[in-house]
Amino acid sequence: MDKLTFGLTMMVVGIGGTFLTLAILIWSIQILKKIFPLSAEDGSKSNRG
Repeated sequence: MDKLTFGLTMMVVGIGGTFLTLAILIWSIQILKKIFPLSAEDGSKSNRG
């Protein structure tokens, strides 16, 4: 394996790992939002208009 092939392989693995980590974070945040929904206590936060 020459240096170019090794470099490209490491780049692809690095990008894939980064996107996989971001996807896991997004999924875990969405699950936490479903478990613990945001509720406005006096209703003023839900009226943004």
